Amino acid sequence: MAQQDIAHARSQRLPDINADLSVSYLGNVLLTDRHFGDVHGLHSPHLGNSFALEAQQVIYSGGALTAGINLAQLGQRQAEANVRQVRQQARFEALGQYLDLYKTDNRIKVYEQNIALTRRLLDEIRLRQQQGMALKNDITRYEMQMEQLQLGLTQLRNTRAILNHQLCNTLSLPGTTQLYPDTTVAAEVCPKQGEAYWQQVATATAPLMEQHQIGVSMAQQNEKLARAARLPKVAVVAANQFNGPITFELPPIDKNLNVWYVGVGVKYSLSALFKSNHHIVRTQLATRRAQQDMAVAAEQLNNRTNQAYTLYLQTYTELATQRKSVELARQNYEVINARYLGQMVLVTDMIDAANLRLNAELQEVDARIGIVYAYYRMRFIAGNI
Repeated sequence: MAQQDIAHARSQRLPDINADLSVSYLGNVLLTDRHFGDVHGLHSPHLGNSFALEAQQVIYSGGALTAGINLAQLGQRQAEANVRQVRQQARFEALGQYLDLYKTDNRIKVYEQNIALTRRLLDEIRLRQQQGMALKNDITRYEMQMEQLQLGLTQLRNTRAILNHQLCNTLSLPGTTQLYPDTTVAAEVCPKQGEAYWQQVATATAPLMEQHQIGVSMAQQNEKLARAARLPKVAVVAANQFNGPITFELPPIDKNLNVWYVGVGVKYSLSALFKSNHHIVRTQLATRRAQQDMAVAAEQLNNRTNQAYTLYLQTYTELATQRKSVELARQNYEVINARYLGQMVLVTDMIDAANLRLNAELQEVDARIGIVYAYYRMRFIAGNI
């Protein structure tokens, strides 16, 4: 559609060519004096024919033709920018679903590891109970812990199935397709360019800013169109006329007369001097509004980029904190486990330590994937995903 609009705008620069052909019946000529007396008639040839061919080429239109072409080209750029924005949004949504699937896979692994560890611990407690060194209640408490872990694992697997189905729909894949994220994604090192770099990228490539820039240019072209109405139009004209009979002689001459001419015509609308004022003012206001909207959009983009970059750096701090938490939680678990085996703490302390380690490991998994998500969110805001 945009290409057709451009072609139509450019076609307005082509010459206008008109042909006119007519055949008519002419009656006899009636002559009277100025007092409508002395009436007498003159014989006239009855068959009349007229053929005219005229070509006109506009050589100056006050910039209206150029502005029309520019508007059509800007409309095409606007449509392309809209397509890029929709494509960026679709990519980011697919990325979010992909990382959610990856996060769920990692959580499933953590639960499976904790279930295996709890199962081994249950075997040890049962053996100690047979030796009279543990209570039946200890086994019951850990069996309850195992049931909770199994329930959590089932919920995660169901969540994975839902996320897998949603991502298949987003990627237009069959719903039965099983997707397995690349396990090296979280291990990749995301670059840490400074905020100034991302601000520059966002200003240059963000589709939203491009749309506003195009909107300002379109408003300026509409303003030129409005001003063009107050300027003269100049065209080169060439015509050929072939008429008969010759009626400007009396009596009419029963012959054909061919006349051609070439010249330059100037057309100026005096009414445009007072009719176009309001239209020009409206286009000027529209241009200022478009410029103000672009300034607001640029400020909002700057704030969003700053926020995204700050949160991106924050994810590295969160990962370092979570890694330390996992290390401490595992050390705590080992200490509590050793003290439990030495009958120095209750089984509830063991369960608390196990839950603390599980939560720390889950948080660490989320933090690693959070870095990837924050990085690509920053790229999405900058229009570079």
